[in-house]
Amino acid sequence: MSSLALYRRYRPESFAEVIGQEHVTDPLQQALRNNRVNHAYLFSGPRGCGKTTSARILARCLNCEKGPTPTPCGECDSCRDLARNGPGSIDVIEIDAASHGGVDDARDLREKAFFGPARSRYKIYIIDEAHMVTSAGFNALLKVVEEPPEHLKFIFATTEPEKVIGTIRSRTHHYPFRLVPPGTLRDYLGEVCQKEDIPVEEGVLPLVVRSGAGSVRDSMSVMDQLLAGAGADGVTYAMATSLLGYTDGSLLDSVVESFSSGDGAAAFEVVDRVIEGGNDPRRFVADLLERLRDLVILAAVPDAAEKGLLDYPADVVERMQAQAQSFGPAELTRAADIVNEGLTEMRGANSPRLQLELICARVLLPAAYGDERSVMARLDRLERGVNFSTGAGTPPMGYVPAPGVHGGADGGDGGAVDASSSVPGGGGAAAARAAVRGGSVVAPGAAAAAEPPVVAVSGPAEQAAPAAGPGPSAAPAEPSQPAPGAWPTATTAGGGGRRPGGWPTTPAPAGGADDTRPPAPAAPTPAAPSAPAPSPVAAPAPGGLDPRSLWPNILEAVKNRRRFTWILLSQNAQVTGFDGTTLQLGFVNSGARDNFASSGSEDVLRQALVEQFNVHWKVEAVVDPSGGGSAPPAPGGFGGSGGYGGGGGPVASGAPGAPSGYGTSSGGGSATTSQRPAPPQSSAPAPAPAASPSPPPASRSAPAPSPAPAPAAPDPVSPEDDTPEDDDPDLDESALSGQELIVRELGATVVEELSNE
Repeated sequence: MSSLALYRRYRPESFAEVIGQEHVTDPLQQALRNNRVNHAYLFSGPRGCGKTTSARILARCLNCEKGPTPTPCGECDSCRDLARNGPGSIDVIEIDAASHGGVDDARDLREKAFFGPARSRYKIYIIDEAHMVTSAGFNALLKVVEEPPEHLKFIFATTEPEKVIGTIRSRTHHYPFRLVPPGTLRDYLGEVCQKEDIPVEEGVLPLVVRSGAGSVRDSMSVMDQLLAGAGADGVTYAMATSLLGYTDGSLLDSVVESFSSGDGAAAFEVVDRVIEGGNDPRRFVADLLERLRDLVILAAVPDAAEKGLLDYPADVVERMQAQAQSFGPAELTRAADIVNEGLTEMRGANSPRLQLELICARVLLPAAYGDERSVMARLDRLERGVNFSTGAGTPPMGYVPAPGVHGGADGGDGGAVDASSSVPGGGGAAAARAAVRGGSVVAPGAAAAAEPPVVAVSGPAEQAAPAAGPGPSAAPAEPSQPAPGAWPTATTAGGGGRRPGGWPTTPAPAGGADDTRPPAPAAPTPAAPSAPAPSPVAAPAPGGLDPRSLWPNILEAVKNRRRFTWILLSQNAQVTGFDGTTLQLGFVNSGARDNFASSGSEDVLRQALVEQFNVHWKVEAVVDPSGGGSAPPAPGGFGGSGGYGGGGGPVASGAPGAPSGYGTSSGGGSATTSQRPAPPQSSAPAPAPAASPSPPPASRSAPAPSPAPAPAAPDPVSPEDDTPEDDDPDLDESALSGQELIVRELGATVVEELSNE
């Protein structure tokens, strides 16, 4: 066996033997057929792709006795001299510009170039590594390259054509060489191994091609090294991976499967095996990134192997397809991004193992990050129904409905059917889908729909009573407590006391919702202008959203978009009405309302509602000095035909004819009023009855024979006497107002404060 290097023993001797460069060899052969050969050529491209070999083949074609011809005869003296193992030709001079690129070397070449060839048709100069020629050397060659003698040809070969000065490059025919495709290179290496008569295991050639990175010479050198160390069994896969430093495929399979199943113990066990096996952590991360890249391609193109996008054996492709299906698209791309970022961070790191373990932790714990990629990865896991353990001995997390949480009345009212028994255990996506099919999922706010409806009855007494049911009277309902695992529901107005941060309400009088005493009959009142009958109670907003209870959250969303709008709304506006599509805001004066309308704050509020709650509500600004104490509108309009309150102005809480809503309590006999004192209104108030007002229609019961005195409304409290108690849950000592708020939020300097009486 010859000791000549493998890439030298199989160096091509004709253009037909050059692989992967048809875009160069075909035009050159056609130029030789047409006898239109230029005096200077520039071959450029990556190393080991055939530039110098093609220059020698071109010299053989030009100096062949039967030429110029695209196919050298291989029998004449010139062809034998320039053959694979030939001694070389005196008329074909190869110069290494890396050591002969100075101006003196260029002058010496120029002086010898004018002498004719000794035995051949042309004198050909092959200048390798042409980019190493200095500018002075190129300038010295410029004249002879521009106007050479008839017998002189130049072939420049370089990996960096941009370093060849433009005056030389413009006088040549430039042919760019490319890297050889993996499939073509693998087939060529297989032919070489067959000629060498050494068996090679399946999976070795892709490693060699990957190591060569498209360079034929580099791949042949790696193959020569493997063939030299082959034993009786030939070149094995284990030998190739250990010798070339690549990660074994079993380790990559293990870590990928641990990522897909969320098995942290298996992932860190693979890391330990990598380190204990003496493998380079950086090489492992690079191989893992390539595996994830292949999985991304397989997820997008299932038949990528048949289309030539992947170069792996059939069993490896089948295994990778199963791995790609075990990931969601967001999970897979997020894992690839994290590994890519980790590979960049590992350059120059003092502890590569620590970096590798952190990469695995980031991939396994998407819940620890709040970015969009992590959220999408968690959604992928939920859609696939994958349950991840929260710790040793802890069951997987999932939504398990408690008994009776989603139960409802059996028929009649169209209530929710209790299907909790049909929900599979373990939670996850399967449980959610089964709950939806069984009709057991109750949306937030649906609890209110299950309560007895309130029907407005028009007549002399204008009374409203609960819907008729079995029995002469209905017993008072006990306040229901949320069952374990139930969805959170909003607290109804006037029930359960006041929540911390909630809207201020007045305490219910003795005749509240739990008082069973019959109300006093209404005293005779003087004739008043006819008013429209109360409209039915406004339907809840889509999704059960209550603008008044959500007002702090709305303000926070507005604050994140524009602080001016937030200050304007928080200091001067309250929710005064809502009919399911239009949100009415009451401002303390017309100046604040006009400022809200002219400053673009209305658009900011609408955008905040869409972004935060995904609702498209209209916004209407009115002047309401009472600070939000007016009743909300009916579905047919805000308070009837006369606008808010039906009489041309806002209707005070508890006034006759006001529909049940924000201004009145739907569950008791008292009206919900604001603690803010109401200044005198500029508009004409609605006509008031001479005697004590009767309870709102929605809160009355059937008349009883025993009259009782009506409860007296609490006296208004003046601002100077409205001091909070020490145990007030809404008391916030850190709250700022006035000058401090302006200085902190707007960065302003207060020169003087003028009181507006």
